[in-house]
Amino acid sequence: MTSNKNIFNISYPIFLTLIAQNIVNVTDTAFLGRVSETALGASAVAGVLYIAIYMLGFGFSQGAQILIARRNGERNYPRIGVIFNNALLFNLLFAGLVFLAAKSAVPPLMNLLVQSENIHSQAIEYLDWRIYGIFFSFPNVIFRAFYVGITKTRVLTVSAIVTATTNVIFDYLLIFGKFGFPEMGIAGAGMASIFAEGATFLYLFIYTFAKIDVRFYGLFRFAEVSFKTTKSIFDLSIFIMFQYFISIGTWFLFFIFIEHLGERPLATTNIGRSLYTLLMMPGSALATTSNTLVSNLIGAGEKEKVMPFVHKMLRIVLILALPLTAITFAFPEAFARIYTDDPSLIEACVPVLRVVAVSMFFCAAGNALFSSVAGTGNTRTAFLIEVLTLFFYMTYVYYTAIVLRTDVSIVWMSEFVYWGAIGGMAYMYLKSGKWKKRVI
Repeated sequence: MTSNKNIFNISYPIFLTLIAQNIVNVTDTAFLGRVSETALGASAVAGVLYIAIYMLGFGFSQGAQILIARRNGERNYPRIGVIFNNALLFNLLFAGLVFLAAKSAVPPLMNLLVQSENIHSQAIEYLDWRIYGIFFSFPNVIFRAFYVGITKTRVLTVSAIVTATTNVIFDYLLIFGKFGFPEMGIAGAGMASIFAEGATFLYLFIYTFAKIDVRFYGLFRFAEVSFKTTKSIFDLSIFIMFQYFISIGTWFLFFIFIEHLGERPLATTNIGRSLYTLLMMPGSALATTSNTLVSNLIGAGEKEKVMPFVHKMLRIVLILALPLTAITFAFPEAFARIYTDDPSLIEACVPVLRVVAVSMFFCAAGNALFSSVAGTGNTRTAFLIEVLTLFFYMTYVYYTAIVLRTDVSIVWMSEFVYWGAIGGMAYMYLKSGKWKKRVI
C-alpha cells in the first residue's frame, strides 16, 4: 500500500488536478496583470475570499474522503456508496445556503475592509459572477473525495485537463472580448471560472456512470440517504471545515493588511500568491496522498506502519521541494514575467518571490505532517493545531504590516512562522501516538 509506486500512482493524478486548479489561478492572474494593476490587486482580494467560501464545501468533502478511505481499507465497499450519496446531497444543499449568505454578506464586508474604491468595486464585480461556481465546485469535491478515498485517482487527470482548458479559453474570450464575445475584464475571469467548474462536473458525472460499477459501491441510491450518516460525516468534517475556512479567511486578512500598504504591494502579493500556490502543488498532492494512505493503513489494522510511512513521505516531499526552491530563488524575474510586462512591477516582485521560494521548503514538510494528522481521523486536534498556529501567524502579519508598515517581503516571512509552527505541532502529536485511540 505504501510502496513508492503506489504513492506515485495516487499522487500524480492529484498533482495534475492541482495543476488544473492553479492554471485557473495563473491564467486569471496573468491575463488580469495585462489589464491593470487594479484588476490584479482586486482579483487577489476577491479570489482569496472565494477560496475561503469554497473551503467550507471542500472541508466537508475531506471528512467524507477520510471515511471512504477507512471503509476502503476495511473492504466495506457498499458503505462507501452510502457515504458518497449523503455527502453529495449535503454539499448540493449546502451550496445553496452558502450562496445566499455570500450574496448578502460579502458586499458590506468588502466595504468595511477595503480602503481603495477601485479595488473594492472591481473585487465585487468579480465575486458577483464567481460565487455561482460553488453550485459546481461543491459537488465536484465529493467526486474527488470518492476517487481519492478508493485510491483510483487517474480520472482526476482528465478532469484537470477539462478544467484548465475550459478556463483558459473563456478567460481569453471574456476578459479581452475576442471573437465577438463581450470585453468583460475582471468579470470575465469570474464567468470563465464558472464555465470551467461546470464542465468539470459534467465530465465527472458522465465518467462515473460510464466507468465505475455504481451498483458495487451503491452510488446514487438516494433512497438510502439518512440523517445519521450525514451527521457522522459532519461530525468528522466540522473541524476541518472551520479549520480551512479560518485558515483561508486569515489569508484573506493578510491580503487586506497588504492592501492597506497600497495597490503596488497588493499587486506584487497577488503575483507571489499565484506562484506560491503553483509551487505548492507537488507537496499538496503528496499531502493528500498522506491523508488517504494514513486512513487506509489504520482501516487495514496497520497502525504500526503509520509513523514509518510519515517519515518516508517527509523525505519524498523535501527532496521534491529542494530544486523548486533553488530554481525560484535564482530566477525570480523569469517567474514574474509570466504575470506582467511592467519592468517596475517585475522588480518589485523579486524580494517577495525569493521569500516564497524559501518558504516552500517549510510548506512541503508542514503540509505533509498536518495532512497525516487529519488522516488519523482526529480532526479536533488538527483544528486546535491550526487555531494556535494562526494566532502566531496573524500576530506577526499585523505587527509587520499595520504597526511597522514594513516592506511587503518582510510581511511574507509570516509563511515561515505558519508552516514551522503547524509542522512542529503536527509531528509532536503523531509521535505521541494518541491518535491510535481514535475510532471512526
